[in-house]
Amino acid sequence: MKNQTYSINLCGKTVELPVIRIADTVSICFFNLHGNATLTEYCAEKLAPLLQGAEVILTAESKGLQLAHCIARNLGHTHYAVARKSKKLYLQDGIQAQVQSITTKEVQTLYLSAHDAALLKGKKVAIVDDVISTGGSLKGLEDLVTLANGQLIHKAAVLAEGDAKNRQDITFLATIPILP
Repeated sequence: MKNQTYSINLCGKTVELPVIRIADTVSICFFNLHGNATLTEYCAEKLAPLLQGAEVILTAESKGLQLAHCIARNLGHTHYAVARKSKKLYLQDGIQAQVQSITTKEVQTLYLSAHDAALLKGKKVAIVDDVISTGGSLKGLEDLVTLANGQLIHKAAVLAEGDAKNRQDITFLATIPILP
C-alpha cells in the first residue's frame, strides 16, 4: 500500500489523495486542505453557491477552518463560528456537545464559545467540513446549533466518504471510498 493514491474529480479538477491505513482493515483517502490555499479557495468557490441563505457558517477545528473562512468570505459574511476540540480558558461560558468520528479513537467534546453561540442564535446556519464520513462530527455540530437556538439549513462538505454518499441531508462536491 506504500505510496498508493486515489484520484478524484472535484468539479472538473483532478486531485490525487494519498491512501492511509487507519486500522488493520480500514484505509482512507486522505484529503487535507491544510496549507493548500489554492485547493481551499477552489473548494470554497464551488461550495459557497450551494449554501445560499445561510447567515452563519459553523465548522469544527481544525481541517474545516480555512474552508469555513473562505466560504464565509465568498458569501459576504463578516464572521463564522468555530467549534473547538479542547476547552480553552475563554470557553468557560459556552456550550458543548460530544462526538465520535472515524479519524479519532476516543469520544471528543466540541466546545462553542458564548460569542460564537450568540452568532448562531436565531440565525440560519450552514455546517461545513472537509469530509463527512460516519457523521459523528456532523452530529456534534448539529447539536451545537440546536443548543445555540440556531436554525440549521445546510450541511455540506467537500467530500462524502463511504456510505455518506447515500445521505440525502448533506451537500458535497465529490465522493471517496473507505478502502479495505
